[in-house]
Amino acid sequence: MLFWLGIAILLAYGVAGLDMVMGNRTVPALRDTPTELPAEPPRVSIIIAARNESRNIRESLQSILGLGYPDYELIVVNDRSEDDTGAILDSMARDNPHLRVIHVSELPRGWLGKNHALWLGSRRASGDLLLFSDADIIMEATVLRRAVHHVLANRLDHLAVTPSMRMPGLFLAMFGASFILFFSLFVRPWKARDPGSRCHIGIGAFNLVRSEVYRRVGGHETIRLRPDDDLKLGKIIKRAGFRQDIAYGPDLLAVEWYASLSGVVRGLEKNAFSGADYRVGVVLFGVVYHLLASVWPFLAIFVTHGATRLIYGAVIVLITLLYADSAGYHGARRWHAVGFPLTALLFACILLRTMLLNLIQGGIFWRGTFYPLKELRKNRV
Repeated sequence: MLFWLGIAILLAYGVAGLDMVMGNRTVPALRDTPTELPAEPPRVSIIIAARNESRNIRESLQSILGLGYPDYELIVVNDRSEDDTGAILDSMARDNPHLRVIHVSELPRGWLGKNHALWLGSRRASGDLLLFSDADIIMEATVLRRAVHHVLANRLDHLAVTPSMRMPGLFLAMFGASFILFFSLFVRPWKARDPGSRCHIGIGAFNLVRSEVYRRVGGHETIRLRPDDDLKLGKIIKRAGFRQDIAYGPDLLAVEWYASLSGVVRGLEKNAFSGADYRVGVVLFGVVYHLLASVWPFLAIFVTHGATRLIYGAVIVLITLLYADSAGYHGARRWHAVGFPLTALLFACILLRTMLLNLIQGGIFWRGTFYPLKELRKNRV
């Protein structure tokens, strides 16, 4: 039985891995895109939601205000911050005509705070293109020129760009690269451009959307209670028949994903269950499958013998090669694959813990606000 289980795992990784390896090579690197723009480039409105971001927001906004793009505005929505975020924003706005600040003191019923803030910012935006980003993103000066060139040259309606993830400490860096691998195998972002595929993509760090398209799909109002708003924004755009693509940009965008292990565990509480549409059976199946496919092979080589051990050894080699291939496209270190069994186990624990916590609490706590599970389940997209 263990032999055939090993064969099944090897085949599953072989099929999914081949799809990923081939798919990765079809995704353009944004650094290779020219910076040339038409004589009258489209105006871009950069929209950011910020809540208690005083530690990172000054550095982030300084990088954005240094973009070499001829026509843009930066709209930052201060979403009920309890730290110095509002004061920092007001101070920076006095010296930067590109920056507009909106302060939110109350959250309307039926909205997640971030989604409401981004929607509010979009209503004040005047751009032909809307760039939704986060308050801790560092942007290289040419990234917006390259992204707009890519959108215009390929007649896209939505472009998502991947950042590199800054993770302090070795284990967190290993986990970040493992998470990207899991995400890629599950979402298949290279299929987002295929109009015949249901696969879609959205990246919170960089979602560039035509304003007309954003409004036609209902924008963040359609996904007002989705913790996974970035990915779901991509879904409603793709579902409406618009053109979508992804580009790799780890050398042009950077984000401190989480600053600690506890931050990872708490941060994924908001969307790990929503990714399964709050279905218990889906999460349980996913956890069992993940443990069998990603953790068990590393134990099996110590408790099996002969041909069975060789099969599991082949699984481990294949996982390592897939990890290394994925890492190379996302600014991560390939040798961090040595930590994969531990990071895979942590990911399974996070999925299970998040589901149980959401069920016990009857909802999620996110950035100081409680959102009932009953309400969240109504906004399935």
